[in-house]
Amino acid sequence: MDKFSYEENGYNRSEVNQFVSDVIKQTEGIVKKYRSQKEEIKLLKEQLEQYKTMEETLKKSIINAEKTGDNIKLLAREEANSIIKDAKNNASRIVNDSLLKASKIEQEADTLERNMKIFKRKLKIIVEQQMAVVEEIETLDLKEN
Repeated sequence: MDKFSYEENGYNRSEVNQFVSDVIKQTEGIVKKYRSQKEEIKLLKEQLEQYKTMEETLKKSIINAEKTGDNIKLLAREEANSIIKDAKNNASRIVNDSLLKASKIEQEADTLERNMKIFKRKLKIIVEQQMAVVEEIETLDLKEN
């Protein structure tokens, strides 16, 4: 604290006035600083609220993205299982069709083989009959001469 010099009716008026003026300036500076800090605190609180809102929005977005990702994975698995099931069914159908065709071809081959044997026997009989006719002709030609 400043010490004031004494004058005739008390302290030196100009020193006191100067002191009061300095105190007023300091007080005004403190009040101004207080108001400025109060305004800054208000702005910071508003920003904090905005950041909290953004954080909540981001959390919700992340949760929704995770749910969407899980749904996509589930749908992909279901589609993959469906494709595999269809492929297995198609493979079974193709194998069954092939087995039926192979069986049919085998039956046709057996039928052809039997027909060939029958044809050979009949041809053999015809050739033998023709040979008998040829021998008979030779015998007839010899007896007539």
